[in-house]
Amino acid sequence: FLVTGKNKISKCNLFFCTGEQNFDAICLSTYRTACKLRFIQKRCNLYLLDIYNVIEAVRDAGLNVVELNAGISVVRLENLVSALFNQLGKRLPTTHTINPRESTVLLMEFILAAIDSEPDGRLSVLSVKAMLSTLCGGKLVDKLRYVFSQLSDSTGGLVQSRFDSFLREALKLPTAVHEGPSFGYTPISARSCFPQQKRVMLNMFLDIVNNPPQCLVWLPLMHRLAVVENVHHPVSCSFCRGNGMTGFRYRCLRCRGYQLCQNCFWRGNASGSHSNQHQMKEHSTWKSPASKLGHALGRTLGCVSSREAPHPIYPEEPERTLNLANIVYDLITHKHTHIHTQTYLLLFHVLWCYSQSRITNIINFDVNKQKRELIAQLEGKNREILAEIKRLRVEHDAACQFSPERGSTNPTLLAELRLLRQRKDELEQRMSSLQESRRELMVQLEGLMKLLKAQAAGSSHASPSRPSPSTVRLVGAGSPQAHVYPPQDSLAGVGGDVQEAFSQGSRRNLRNDLLVAADSITNTVSSLVKELHSGMDPSGSLCSY
Repeated sequence: FLVTGKNKISKCNLFFCTGEQNFDAICLSTYRTACKLRFIQKRCNLYLLDIYNVIEAVRDAGLNVVELNAGISVVRLENLVSALFNQLGKRLPTTHTINPRESTVLLMEFILAAIDSEPDGRLSVLSVKAMLSTLCGGKLVDKLRYVFSQLSDSTGGLVQSRFDSFLREALKLPTAVHEGPSFGYTPISARSCFPQQKRVMLNMFLDIVNNPPQCLVWLPLMHRLAVVENVHHPVSCSFCRGNGMTGFRYRCLRCRGYQLCQNCFWRGNASGSHSNQHQMKEHSTWKSPASKLGHALGRTLGCVSSREAPHPIYPEEPERTLNLANIVYDLITHKHTHIHTQTYLLLFHVLWCYSQSRITNIINFDVNKQKRELIAQLEGKNREILAEIKRLRVEHDAACQFSPERGSTNPTLLAELRLLRQRKDELEQRMSSLQESRRELMVQLEGLMKLLKAQAAGSSHASPSRPSPSTVRLVGAGSPQAHVYPPQDSLAGVGGDVQEAFSQGSRRNLRNDLLVAADSITNTVSSLVKELHSGMDPSGSLCSY
């Protein structure tokens, strides 16, 4: 890029029409646009970034709390882009290095060129978020979920005016690479995306992955291009006779055995009886005849699903968080030591289980139905514990109302009191051992939470699974061949103790140890309460000591 003046481009040295990058020779506008933007993505090293890196840079720059229509200065944008590539340079291995300064200059000039592609172009927060989220690497579903979180209201519905503004900014990218006549913005672009839907929710918005509107048809194709760049097909092209194909492979559905490589198909090459009017099928993977036969038999016998969902199904509304303020308040204001000691251990078990559920929500980006059921169960257990506290408090007050002098001269009663005192000493010893076990569990849990907080602070070593839930409600996507995938449990970048605690292997699991220990303490406390009740005299003589 060579820039003169403030934001005016005099020359765009992208090699679109030179050497091997002769993209203008591609006849199909969709493939031509996707190839140009993929070239920009690789030239600026944006393919090494994912949407989570972009979210982190936007948050660090303070743009997450700024209105989407607010303007942004070129200096602030340059600082954001520079921080983005500096952090990338620190994360990359020593075998793969980049020049952060060069990448920053290239990306800055391209963004400014895209903004100036329209006469009334203005650099805003929305334009920065739209262009960075579109050009960065990673999974398409993740990117679309982030975009939807920026364009939706508090009830989870898409705001059409915001979506129209997003399209205006995103479609500046094709215009910047001279594809405006095919994919430029028009006033009817937003209405053509969802013509028959009055209210667009998240899962409906994610259908862009499998069935994109005409103005965004190049976006999924750009991600498919990234997936098939290194795919090899051990067959020769029927036109250029090349030894093997790399990338897409196109097979004619009318001419038997006629296959074209992506370069020949994109440029409209044909030979023999084949015509460009024939219907072609695009292949992004290579399957041997044996694997094709096995897959066909599996589909016939019903062992393999014939169609996969284009993307996972996400909850339409944000998850309701669990409020434990009443538990903490009751714990702090408790005045009865006898009940406080027992209840604290039970509450520790509940609070620890709740923290485990929140840690799981942070690690696993996909919030599913089982987690919501777990929170509902914890809320029910909270209510049961509060009822138990109230019952114990009433019984304790009623027992303390009896006079300790009653029957003090009765030898039998005095003997029972001595036995009860001995039993009390034994129970206090057991309670001391239980409290020591509780302290050890609290220390282990505190160390685990510190490791997670340290991992969140050291974002330079974070994995894509660590964005805060307050920033992104969305977030998993990939190529069309891999739209369905299980929730990732990636712990790369956090401490080894945490990885060991949450690993699914056969070795010792710290999380299971903590759960077993907490359950053991709960059962012991329950038996202790039963023993106290069974050893208490109906006349209230236990209160005499």
